[in-house]
Amino acid sequence: MLLNIQDYRRQAQRRLPRFVFDYIDGGAEDERCLQRNGSDLAAIHLLPTCLRDTHAIDTSTEVFGRRWQAPFAVAPIGLCGLVRPGGDMMMAQAAAAAGVPFILSTASNTRLEDLRQTSAPWLQWMQVYVMSERSIAEQIVRRAKAAKFGALVLTVDVPVSGARERDWRNHFKLPFRPTPAIALDLLRHPGWLWRVLRQGAPSFVNMSEENTAGSAEVQAALLAREMDRRLDWDSLRWLRGLWDGPLLLKGLLHPADARRAVAHGVDGVIVSNHGGRQLDVAPSSIAALPGIVDAVAGRLPIFVDGGFRRGSDVVKALALGAKGVLLGRPPVYGLASNGQQGTAAVLGLLREELERSMTLLGTACISDIGRHHLMNDSHPS
Repeated sequence: MLLNIQDYRRQAQRRLPRFVFDYIDGGAEDERCLQRNGSDLAAIHLLPTCLRDTHAIDTSTEVFGRRWQAPFAVAPIGLCGLVRPGGDMMMAQAAAAAGVPFILSTASNTRLEDLRQTSAPWLQWMQVYVMSERSIAEQIVRRAKAAKFGALVLTVDVPVSGARERDWRNHFKLPFRPTPAIALDLLRHPGWLWRVLRQGAPSFVNMSEENTAGSAEVQAALLAREMDRRLDWDSLRWLRGLWDGPLLLKGLLHPADARRAVAHGVDGVIVSNHGGRQLDVAPSSIAALPGIVDAVAGRLPIFVDGGFRRGSDVVKALALGAKGVLLGRPPVYGLASNGQQGTAAVLGLLREELERSMTLLGTACISDIGRHHLMNDSHPS
């Protein structure tokens, strides 16, 4: 019986070859940042209020004039097709059924145009990396605009890929050449192997405007996160020339960067350390959140990701001032466990936990949650 996200994680570990699970689950270097994401969330305590009318709990929230059914979205996740062929589409459909956005990664394995059939366009957001060849990002943004995606998410914390030592030990790179040990591991996971053999190895299909995956060099460069290191704050003018919808920056941890984002007319920020996959000495996202909230001072919505495994974790982020939470690994654990139904089950589980936590906290709607629910001695620092 799968009762919580940790159960789904263990199920995913059983069903995936080790190199695939490690790619999803791992962090950078000693994985201390990855661990801090969870431990700092766990250290926050919430003070419930009693004798409040909670007979009807409303978990919905409004973002950019649109209603989400819960204050969370599915974060951009690359190579979902390696977890399960068609994984991007499965997760998008699960998110649409839950009434929350799905953010398609530049490193996805599904053409962005194909997502139009899954849900209302405003529930589809597009994440973009700016690689050394900027024309790749330009064509992705143009296509996302034509497909009426609801928002654009520029990831800014990957000037170079973090030292993901699990991937290095597994020799996971493109072109992928299995070692004898990996080949044996694949044979131990016949269900995964059969699906991949039947559908073919996933590729980064949004690298070209045509329905092709782009060159092998471009594919390898994206997996290695070979980005344009000249990208700076002035580059936002270039991006604004291509995109006139909501623009969010993902990967902010420093309050000064949040103030710059406001000054440059960004529409939202996402506090993130990339799931602990970049700078291992960075703080947890939840610890950085209060400083970003204070710097922004209500001038734009703030989202956060990193380490969220319970509905009560979502409440903690809202109490600290976040508008919502992006979920990365948990939906993928669900995808590995049981495809679209697994992701839907994970999203449903987190919403149930959110409703229960709100009821026990004495909050009938999202707007009731605030810093007055935080224990002073559990405020992250």
